[in-house]
Amino acid sequence: MALLDYLHSIGIDCSSSGEVTLPGGESALLLVNPTKVECGIAEQAEEYFIILHTHTGESRLLIDIAPHAVVRMLHVMLCESDCRVELRQQTGSRCEMTSVIVAGARFDYEADMNGSHASNVLRAAYVIGGQEHARVAVRINHNTADCRSNSLVKGIAGGAAVGEFEGMVYVAPDAQRTDAVQTSRNIEIGGEARIKTKPQLEIYADDVKCSHGATVGQLDSEAVLYMRQRGLSLEQAKRLQVEGFVSDIVYQSGEFGEVLAQELASKLELL
Repeated sequence: MALLDYLHSIGIDCSSSGEVTLPGGESALLLVNPTKVECGIAEQAEEYFIILHTHTGESRLLIDIAPHAVVRMLHVMLCESDCRVELRQQTGSRCEMTSVIVAGARFDYEADMNGSHASNVLRAAYVIGGQEHARVAVRINHNTADCRSNSLVKGIAGGAAVGEFEGMVYVAPDAQRTDAVQTSRNIEIGGEARIKTKPQLEIYADDVKCSHGATVGQLDSEAVLYMRQRGLSLEQAKRLQVEGFVSDIVYQSGEFGEVLAQELASKLELL
């Protein structure tokens, strides 16, 4: 697997959890197949989590983020598993998460924005094929005023696979000046694959800026034809189009962008 090979090449042991140092000198907490993790991030601290699921199982992560702390997370599901991430964000805190799923799995993500001027950004992509079934559920609770969230989930299903997205942005009565966006974009490859998407808003404040949207479509046949006319095979043309579709997800992860693109590309070859 591309990501595991890359981590091994830079001297990171993926058989167990622990503190690791990345090539640029940045430290990160590596969590391999975690079952239950509860932790708190100190005020004004910065933490980076790398979460890997390589074996089937259930996982729950609960993170309390203190005022003005920053948390970044890279989350990769390489096998069938069930993961739930819960965040509690305080004043001025920031969380950015990139999630990549290449197997039939369940991923639940919930963030409670409990302090003003907190922000939350989620970028997630899944690619499934065969008889796989993936479900992504995202709930962002704006419990106080002046918070921002932006969630983007992209899905690709081939074969007879089924993908699901269920989203909710909740805005409490006192959560004025909320700025929230939730988007679901999806591609079905072939006639049997199915993706169901349901983003929702539940708003009880009147001074807010909230939006949600969803699309489910096929590959752009004209773009595929254009690339084939320039010498690419049908499979190469499809792969390039799909890679472009998820590029804004994987490259948010910085130095891991290219290797995550390779991980998704390897999965695409099986569709």
